[in-house]
Amino acid sequence: MILEQYYIECLSHASYLIGDESTGRAVVVDPRRDITEYLADARRFELTIEGVINTHFHADFVSGHLELLEATGAWIGFGEAAETDYPIRRLRHDEHISLGEVDIEILSTPGHTWESISLLVRERPQALPSAVLTGDSLFIGDVGRPDLVNLGDGSNTDLARAMYHTIHRTLLTLPDSVTVMPAHGAGSSCGKNLSAKLTSTIGEQRRTNPSVQPMSEDAFVALITDGQPAVPAYFSVAASLNKATHPLLDQQRHIPAVSAAQLRTELASGTKVLDARTPDDFAAGHLKGSVNVGFDGRFAETGGMVAEIGEKVVLITYPGQEQEAAMRLARIGSDHADSYLTVDADGAFPAELADLMQTAARITVAELDQLLATEAVMLVDIRNPGEREFGVIPGAVPIPLAQLRFRLDDLPNDRPIVVHCAGGWRSSVAASLLRARGFEQVSDLVGGYDEWAAHKIAGS
Repeated sequence: MILEQYYIECLSHASYLIGDESTGRAVVVDPRRDITEYLADARRFELTIEGVINTHFHADFVSGHLELLEATGAWIGFGEAAETDYPIRRLRHDEHISLGEVDIEILSTPGHTWESISLLVRERPQALPSAVLTGDSLFIGDVGRPDLVNLGDGSNTDLARAMYHTIHRTLLTLPDSVTVMPAHGAGSSCGKNLSAKLTSTIGEQRRTNPSVQPMSEDAFVALITDGQPAVPAYFSVAASLNKATHPLLDQQRHIPAVSAAQLRTELASGTKVLDARTPDDFAAGHLKGSVNVGFDGRFAETGGMVAEIGEKVVLITYPGQEQEAAMRLARIGSDHADSYLTVDADGAFPAELADLMQTAARITVAELDQLLATEAVMLVDIRNPGEREFGVIPGAVPIPLAQLRFRLDDLPNDRPIVVHCAGGWRSSVAASLLRARGFEQVSDLVGGYDEWAAHKIAGS
């Protein structure tokens, strides 16, 4: 048996290649749109990809099933409840897919969505199962949230109850030795307490996962419907794209550089400019109207929070990052990041753009204390609800980053605004977004809540 995991940090997304060495037959599970890695490994292992299985309709990225269909002619499989605009193979509970010796058993595991399935993999048909690919049902340290998209005629409570039965009647009945291989890891908005570990076992999750401990169904529903991260607006768009026939990603895509004059024109016409440099470099000097989404963080997901899918985007990057940045956005369906300008290590922009340059205010915890004591300032906490359970700065108004651009009317333009997150990366995104929308007195907190909490502990 060949079982390869492909993990990308930017989306906390795991996909898989399952193959049989004896027959050379294989399937790909939960693929991303850039499929060259799967094809290269299929050639390396001398495998033919004959099927593509999505464990559910993903909302945080656009799946690569259509790209793999074009490249290999493989069938596309979903759970029985799936409805699509393209032909699919409906996979039923207890159905077995044979790759030769390697056997894949379909488990119906609704809860994250109604069509969700998991794949139980055996090296031989009668052997004990080796692994279970759980999609967004059972995570390492958590379970999938029930309130993203695809509610159908039900509610998030209905899905949460379905998840309770999925966990306790299906997945936790598997042997303790079975390796758990989910579709997402830490940082994903598809759950709230995901571990940074990429695999686990049923036994380890039975012992350590707080969401699967013995509890009543009502207690489980309350647990997994509370404190979930705010849902990025692009999730519903990505989920819809995954159900429909849509334009394929060019696997050799290469976006061109933009001149200073062209960039000036783009800015004047309202084109979204995403600056992928670090918050500190952005603060030292950036183009007025640009939004800071650092390449070193959750670039794709955050880009989808500040720019609409389908909206034209120009990228500002360090040299060598421009093509990867465009690809990361394409993974969520944002295919119109179609040009870039690179900035050297010293942060130098073309001299022709000097009149468009500005700096950004970043304040320390000590400076924040002074502002709160002496000025009428609005402090905005852009963390997610679950993060605020661990503590808040008194007086902070909670507006999660994913909701910020839809709640601009809640903010004043006649007094200073300070935004903070946990560590200072997301707050630079938020502050730059507000400046781009016309708010002039905006700064963000260096080090975020974590720095503030440490300062208070040190001073107590």
